[in-house]
Amino acid sequence: MKAFSSDTGLPSLAHLLRRAGALALALPLLLAACAGSAPGTRSAATAPQLQTTFVLNIAHINDHHSHLEAFANTELLLEGMPTQVELGGFARQTAYFKSLAGTPNLLKLHAGDAFTGSLYYTFFKGQADAQMMGTVCFDAFIPGNHEFDDGDAVLRDFLDALAATGCRTAVVSANVVPQAGTPLAPDGKPPYLSPWAIRNVGGVKIGLVGLTIAGKTQASSRPLPSTRFLPEAAAAQKAIDALRAQGVRHIVLLTHQGWQADRALAAQLSGVDVIIGGDSHTLLGDFQALGLASAGPYPTVARNRDGEPVCIGQAWEYSKAAALMQVAFDGQGAVMHCGGQAVLLIGERFRRKDATGAWQAMDAASGAALQSRLAANPALLVLPPDPQASEVLARFSGQVEAQKARHIGEAAQPLCLVRVPGEPANPRTQSPGCETAHTLARGSDVAQVVARAFLQASRRADFALQNAGGVRAPIAAGPVTMDTAFTVLPYNNVLVELELTGAQVLAALEDGVANHLDKGQSTGSHPYAAGLRWSLDLSQPRGQRFASVQVQDKTSGQWQALEPQRRYVLVTSDYLASGRDGYATLAAASRGDSTVNTYQLYTQTFVDDIVARGTLTRPAGGEMSHQQVTTRDGRRLP
Repeated sequence: MKAFSSDTGLPSLAHLLRRAGALALALPLLLAACAGSAPGTRSAATAPQLQTTFVLNIAHINDHHSHLEAFANTELLLEGMPTQVELGGFARQTAYFKSLAGTPNLLKLHAGDAFTGSLYYTFFKGQADAQMMGTVCFDAFIPGNHEFDDGDAVLRDFLDALAATGCRTAVVSANVVPQAGTPLAPDGKPPYLSPWAIRNVGGVKIGLVGLTIAGKTQASSRPLPSTRFLPEAAAAQKAIDALRAQGVRHIVLLTHQGWQADRALAAQLSGVDVIIGGDSHTLLGDFQALGLASAGPYPTVARNRDGEPVCIGQAWEYSKAAALMQVAFDGQGAVMHCGGQAVLLIGERFRRKDATGAWQAMDAASGAALQSRLAANPALLVLPPDPQASEVLARFSGQVEAQKARHIGEAAQPLCLVRVPGEPANPRTQSPGCETAHTLARGSDVAQVVARAFLQASRRADFALQNAGGVRAPIAAGPVTMDTAFTVLPYNNVLVELELTGAQVLAALEDGVANHLDKGQSTGSHPYAAGLRWSLDLSQPRGQRFASVQVQDKTSGQWQALEPQRRYVLVTSDYLASGRDGYATLAAASRGDSTVNTYQLYTQTFVDDIVARGTLTRPAGGEMSHQQVTTRDGRRLP
């Protein structure tokens, strides 16, 4: 086995460039670092000097999920003090990639899931994402599972828009095979997806092989039934072998299947050198001083089937971070060294708490001094958004407000906002026709129709759960607009699918009620559902409040008793899946391998459901989650 070094503490080449300002200095430093030590081998001090013939630099992002705006007032630890910053934003990503201009042997890669997760996708279906990606001009892009959320045709339109930017971005996936005559493989034209691409980088051929996660895409997104998804490992090895046969010695896999899957895949393949991935939204590197936990080192080093090192990288999520990896090869094309850094991209303004605990903007002098000191931190980069990208984004952000006025349906009746059936109503949340809604067993109409939309959006779920406080407004009878939907669901929550036993489902329902009855917390935790119904007695102690819990079969429409040992799929918001509002059972279940974050913006699913129905009505009486309710003082509600 050839000597190999991995130095995760090595400053990134981008860091060297922007701090030292001298390209002539950066490359020799990197080459000298290639004499470092591999895990379990001799130390850097005793390692022999290695002969490096080629250094490949790979700048990459993944999973931006239509998060084009920066995250304002994000709290980080800076020099040990809680500090609010503006984090990320795609225009800042563009600035980062442009800062790498002149970096030798550079590849720019996007590891998938450009789609789904913000209003920019809701309104523009990938067109805004394509134009923003065009301000970077990636060398290659791998479609993730969410690129198929609205079918092959929407993905095709996105790829057309990306090509229209003038960028020659290769779209690669070795295991996605669209049927001839469908949107991604139109008759008489080359298919939109290629198994691989070859890029000439500094006179060296680099093979780029794409892999899209198969099972999750088919189960949770909406590709055409005719679009085939081949097993990932077999498809990757076939592509690698084909490239090797053409004399391509350096192979980079661009994957969308998750960090853990990438590590496992490396051991199954022969001839792979680098894996740049997405899907799991994994932060790699040391960010502890900033108050962030990471999953492992950047880059992560695995071994392929030949026993040779494989350098693995991923760059978190939502346009918050980017990464630059350096890979040094010897004269035989073997990987000798992995280095690099994932970096958080932040703005130039800072806020800290004053003596009263209120957040205040730092004065200009203090902010400039802090920024100067932060320049020594390789995990952070302070830079302004790129002006060109900001102009592109402004064309879309200006349309967002106009889009909110768009008519999407009609409400046939008032849909009332109630938290707990039988509890006093908040007069501010009443609308005409809802004056007595709180006295009825059915409770919140709005929470019910929202849960119904969640269930409709999920292909896997048996039922959906929504907390009462997660919906913020009633819906009056009459026209329903986009603004109505975003007033009802104003947050950036996304849908998560959880596998639970029937016993866990019952425990989760008990969690939601106990949170406000026993713990004295907000009534917003009270549960509502679609595809799930029950009798509720609020006068009983925890563990005895829910009875006659039934699940509706999605095919037959018949109601069946919830079985304690049977496994079900629940779809809910990431807010509840993380255990908020007292839902500890869901938090425990969400840590399992079977959990799927769909990254579908929950408001978007509500909008889609309204559009599909045309006329919005409350569920029929037999479909209401609260079939019978006894109040805490023993009253049976009608």
